[in-house]
Amino acid sequence: MSETIRAFSLEVSTRLDLLTQWALDGGLEEASGALADALGAGGVIQTFGTGHSEAFAMEIAGRAGGLIPTSKIALRDLVLHGTRAAASLDTLEGSILERESSVAEELFALSPVDPRDIFVIASHSGVNGSVVGLALVAKAHGHKVIAVTSVEHSNAVDPKHPSGMRLSDIADIVIDNRAPYGDTTLEVSGGGGVGAVSSITGAYIAQLLTLETVQHLIRAGKKPPIYISSNIPGGDEHNNALVGQYAGRLRREA
Repeated sequence: MSETIRAFSLEVSTRLDLLTQWALDGGLEEASGALADALGAGGVIQTFGTGHSEAFAMEIAGRAGGLIPTSKIALRDLVLHGTRAAASLDTLEGSILERESSVAEELFALSPVDPRDIFVIASHSGVNGSVVGLALVAKAHGHKVIAVTSVEHSNAVDPKHPSGMRLSDIADIVIDNRAPYGDTTLEVSGGGGVGAVSSITGAYIAQLLTLETVQHLIRAGKKPPIYISSNIPGGDEHNNALVGQYAGRLRREA
């Protein structure tokens, strides 16, 4: 058992070390600069991910230590705000909806998007219809798109969007999450794999992006709008005052 834990720890730490060195070498500069520019112009960071990649969007949008001008787009918005009635909640189960390219236009229309906003879209595979579709719609409306995806996995599978494109083909900036094909890192005797890493590397990338975007804003002489924990004295008051500056533009639903 301990050898398996050590093996997985090495797989994780090796990837985090690669991401750290990449960031130290300036790999985040273009993406964090684009995010800071959008925020400086009054924009909001729109985030989207399906399946486990929704965890990446949650890491960017609406958490302590994160940037306040961030909003999370989710497939459940189609039920909560769109044409899909609550009676159709079963449509959210599994991975069927995330593969539908037809939902992208409605998702965009339902979202509080401003022309100044920038999109950060996460998908390990980078080929599902909803993800590729939303990236295409965002680009068509003039928004810059940053993708966080597994380059290895995405290049090894066929696109599922009618355009024949991958998320990495559409995005202005592509960040490789360093996760392998299939996402698992350790083989199991008798077949199969365990030890998924994309959620771990994705969370790390999200925090690196936040850190570097904040540094860009500070260098530009601007005070970064950062959430503090609502569980400390004055937290709610601080957060509510800043959130109020973006009234109607931030989505924080479960």
